[in-house]
Amino acid sequence: MIHRDFGRIFKAAAVGAALVLAPAGGAVAHDPSHNLPALVKKLSPAVVNISSSQSVRGGAATGELETLRKKFGRQPVSLGSGFIVDPKGIVVTNNHVIDNADQITVTLNDGREFKANVRGRDRETDLAVLEIQTSGERFPAVKWGDVDKAPVGVDVIAIGNPFGLGGSVTKGIVSARNRDINSGLYDDYIQTDASINRGNSGGPLFDLQGNVIGVNTAIFSQTGGSVGVGFAIPADLAETVVEQLLEYGETRRGWLGVTIADLSADQASAAGLKRPEGALVSVVRENSPAKTAGISVNDVILEFNRQPITSQRDLTRAVADTPVGARTTVVVLRDGKRVTLNVVVERREEQLLAAARGFATPSNTFKSAGLTLQEPTEEIRRAFGLPSNVEGVVITEVDPDSPAAVFLKPGDVILEIGWERMTRPAAAVTKLDKLRNLNSGPVQIYVQRGDLLFYESLRP
Repeated sequence: MIHRDFGRIFKAAAVGAALVLAPAGGAVAHDPSHNLPALVKKLSPAVVNISSSQSVRGGAATGELETLRKKFGRQPVSLGSGFIVDPKGIVVTNNHVIDNADQITVTLNDGREFKANVRGRDRETDLAVLEIQTSGERFPAVKWGDVDKAPVGVDVIAIGNPFGLGGSVTKGIVSARNRDINSGLYDDYIQTDASINRGNSGGPLFDLQGNVIGVNTAIFSQTGGSVGVGFAIPADLAETVVEQLLEYGETRRGWLGVTIADLSADQASAAGLKRPEGALVSVVRENSPAKTAGISVNDVILEFNRQPITSQRDLTRAVADTPVGARTTVVVLRDGKRVTLNVVVERREEQLLAAARGFATPSNTFKSAGLTLQEPTEEIRRAFGLPSNVEGVVITEVDPDSPAAVFLKPGDVILEIGWERMTRPAAAVTKLDKLRNLNSGPVQIYVQRGDLLFYESLRP
């Protein structure tokens, strides 16, 4: 299992209401081959600061927060960054910048402020699309770039809102590509050493042609400050999600209906492969596209929709990117022979919703802290792709308006609550309800998500 130390990977936004007096990041270095000041001057008007707040709904408060509640009836949630991709006022940012907010303010480079509405959000890639509320005003916008033209070593600049300061520019290089930081199914991050701090989340990572090649999202840090290891969602993934959110208000990802794993060296050798490649099928769900196509347990998927599959991540991304309803080919290695099958991809979101609704019965469902909890029955394990030996309490639904929705999602398994092992949903609810009645504040929970284990603080 991969263990993520609590606090190592930080979402780069999450700046509180108070201004944190900390360095804004590195200065822009002069590159004799490019006129960086002119480029920054051209790009900055399309980069915005984002502040969000939510209505105060009671509870104890002291100091500055109590003053805010009395005066405005609202409390600040976060400060982050974003960038305009359409002159009509379409803004891209991170979902965690605006999650749980009911009022969003976009501040332009020239100081003008506008209210904004959420056009769509995707928690799985941590992206959100906003629309500035305006009467026909046109805004400066930037364009998506070709991330394939941004190899390791190429110069990049980040523009954003670190610590709420606004308009800060840092320069660096692409340090690595295709990083998996265990934040979700679709991890494919660009790593950069351009300084990214709290408040940079949702801001753009530009190449030196002025195109957006990434959306700054997270940092690796032991202190919460920049140590030169930042992560950005690549432009090709971000652009696809943004287009779907603008067209449908939600994502429409492909679904195959298999549980997969990477091959070990021994498994690859036994299958007749020279090296580990492809995705090994361990479960094929009933009534799924995979079942209909004839995919079997122990098949090794080597190609999907004409794309070579070298790992399970490749397959997850390829299936997700395939249009819902599309008929495509999948090549599997079975008993030493390559077999080509035809599959019609279904929509992943519909399957998850159907699974959650199907389990929401009084006899086996327990709810607390915005979470719907159930035992890992065979049906639930199959629906969420959980291993047969999983132990704990399965989250089958998360209230999108609850604080838990920021870091938990259906399919997560709660292993511990407050250092106490959890194996029954009823016991978990009893524990959370007791802590809430005691007004004890946030409790630490231990969560399993695939091969990832992590701690989070949950408010009961």
